[in-house]
Amino acid sequence: MEDNYHKLEVDGDFQSLKSTHNHNQANDTDSQVQILGGSQRDKMGSRTTLIIVAVVTAVLGITLGVLIGWFSSQAQFPDSEAYKIWLKALEGEDEAIREMILEELNADVIKENLRTLTAKPHLAGTPADKENAEYVKDMWDEHGLDSARIVPYNVLLSYPLKEKPNFVYILNPNGTEFYKSDPEEKDLDDGDKHPDTVPPFNAYAAEGTVEGDLVYVNYGRIEDFQKLDEELKVNVTGKICIARYGKIFRGDKVAIAESYGAVGMVLYSDPADYAVDGIETVYPNSWWLPDTGIQRGTLFVDNGDPLTWAYPSTENAYRYPESSVDLPKIPVQPIGYENAKHFLEQLDGDRAPDEWQGNIDGLANYNLGPGLLDGRTVKLEVNNIRERKWTYNVIGMIRGSQEPDRYVILGNHRDAWVFGAVDPSSGTAVMLEITRAMGKLVKSGKWRPRRSIVFCSWAAEEYSLIGSTEWVEEFSKNLGSRAVAYLNVDNIPGNYTFRAKATPNLLQTIFEATKYVRDAPFPGHSETVYDTWLKRNPDGDQPKVSNLGSGSDYASFLGQLGISAVDLRYTFDSDLNISSYPLYHSMYETFHLVSEIMDRSFEYHLAVARVWAEMSRNLADSLILPFDCRDYTANLEKSIAALKEDYQQKMNEHDITFDAIDSAFGNLTSEAVEFHERIANSPLNDPFYVRRINDQLMYVDRAFTDPLGLPDRQLQRHVAFAPSSRDAYFGEAFPGIADLMFEIDKSPDPAAQWERVREHMSVIAFTIQSVASTIKDAESIDTLAPQR
Repeated sequence: MEDNYHKLEVDGDFQSLKSTHNHNQANDTDSQVQILGGSQRDKMGSRTTLIIVAVVTAVLGITLGVLIGWFSSQAQFPDSEAYKIWLKALEGEDEAIREMILEELNADVIKENLRTLTAKPHLAGTPADKENAEYVKDMWDEHGLDSARIVPYNVLLSYPLKEKPNFVYILNPNGTEFYKSDPEEKDLDDGDKHPDTVPPFNAYAAEGTVEGDLVYVNYGRIEDFQKLDEELKVNVTGKICIARYGKIFRGDKVAIAESYGAVGMVLYSDPADYAVDGIETVYPNSWWLPDTGIQRGTLFVDNGDPLTWAYPSTENAYRYPESSVDLPKIPVQPIGYENAKHFLEQLDGDRAPDEWQGNIDGLANYNLGPGLLDGRTVKLEVNNIRERKWTYNVIGMIRGSQEPDRYVILGNHRDAWVFGAVDPSSGTAVMLEITRAMGKLVKSGKWRPRRSIVFCSWAAEEYSLIGSTEWVEEFSKNLGSRAVAYLNVDNIPGNYTFRAKATPNLLQTIFEATKYVRDAPFPGHSETVYDTWLKRNPDGDQPKVSNLGSGSDYASFLGQLGISAVDLRYTFDSDLNISSYPLYHSMYETFHLVSEIMDRSFEYHLAVARVWAEMSRNLADSLILPFDCRDYTANLEKSIAALKEDYQQKMNEHDITFDAIDSAFGNLTSEAVEFHERIANSPLNDPFYVRRINDQLMYVDRAFTDPLGLPDRQLQRHVAFAPSSRDAYFGEAFPGIADLMFEIDKSPDPAAQWERVREHMSVIAFTIQSVASTIKDAESIDTLAPQR
């Protein structure tokens, strides 16, 4: 445009000069007509014209040259600070940093971190909770993070009373005591007991005393209660249920029991699930649960502070009355399997089905009840209190050099039911070592990540993911627009293989990191974490990665804000068929357990540290974010196929089809392919274009969120993935459909429920189409819209 514009100006000047020259030439000709002939006059005019043109051209050329030279000398763009910044913004990652970080990470330091963190119990809301928060902040300051601060929240917590313990009794018909459960676990090894050890309890269980007949309900799942009601003809209304831990979240067990009319619940860990090798070899000689071991845990089925639903529990926040909050309405108490034996052996009634039989030593049969032998009854006495307490997140940051407003977030919770050597302190010990290694490089001037890395030590996770949820709610606007991804490590519960749960767009990032990291150097393990993982937990030609449910601090990031997330750990062999590591939430989860039994060399902790660090470095340093939308479509294709297999025939009977979903998914699939081809074929020489591409990658999971939430679950906004409504630990694909279709024919109003299904199918189709629009060429805002 500029060249044409200047050419027009020169041409215009030339025409003006030529016209003036012609006018002067005419006057000269008149005065000299008698001297010169016609041909001579023509030659003279042409010569004059050429001279004038030459002079004008020379003057213009010199002037243009001077101007160009002057502007060039003033701008000096190739050497300017702006140009340097432009080039810096287009730099790729320095792969040498990867090796520096991986080699700096040290297993011995992780071990000493764990020793310090497990010195005493640190339950949320206690003085030790604050002490640990201050310790983490001090460590991060020492490590050289750019900032570290404590963020407090005032939340509703729950505690047992040491001076008034909880008990489960067997009463004789005359009301005298036949048997009473132990109020606490027995000390089996030095360091097991501490004055601050909290007695076993279930958080948020209702305070109260109930008495009645006992019924054995297996794992307390919905299918177990259905079987009791429909096949075995055992009614639990007005009864106290006894259930074994495992298979599903304990809070769901209690909620289901409540819905069937139970007035109380006793939970215990059966040797069939927690002492698989037999009770002869248990803690402190192995990781299996002894008969006195008791699992503590929360019963609240929602996330965050119960009194400030959907909003942060700051000091001045509005709080709902406790009576209006959906907390457990019945008393609940956990016991060990030595205590449970006394109750189960007294059960009257029919023998429980074979698949319901446990493995308590000396107990030949597990009966159903209701009621106990010889007319005895059970009394459940729970004296827990609920009170508001301060609890403390710690948030640290390494500021990004080029995109400081883009956050790669690492998180682990800090609170524990007792010592918490596995859950969560194994993860805390690893995160502290990552901050030390990264901080050392930053302090030395050798590295500063392109994007900011944020480290989060969460408070009160054990109660209901409180610390992370309140922080997400308080900073939802910032996080919704700035967070790249959330990387969670809750704990390191095994030494068999690596394990990951993630949103599908992060698969390649996980695989790349595990391929770089050496696995623990022990028999049966391969050279890299990836190779061992693929060998021991394959899913076709790649390792298995599960969908995210709930149960840890990634839940609010993904469920409320649509931030891509991953949960990482080293874990036990799934063929053991156990729901968790055996000493989970017991008093015996000690430093001795980890350092002498589970990971003596801390090589498994080191492997997790390296994978976690490399993933975060890659996400923070890569010019183009290492997300892959094609993995998302591959996952969704399987999920949609599973929906059709489960529900399509029944939906067709009500004139509900998958046509709109199939059409939207076809658009998303083709757009994902085109999007990644566009990235691969782009020169990436414009930082604004790079930013635009990264924003599209970053917002894919945001596009899966519905501001109105899932049916009957307003704060679960991710349409594609959410926790199952019947087991919060399990991640379900398209959970809104699964919820609405569950026992739809038993609904009080099936016609209305089918209409809700029809509506949500439309929401899914719209949401998938919105995701396709998100990764469409940004210059074509509505080209996916149908012609109307």
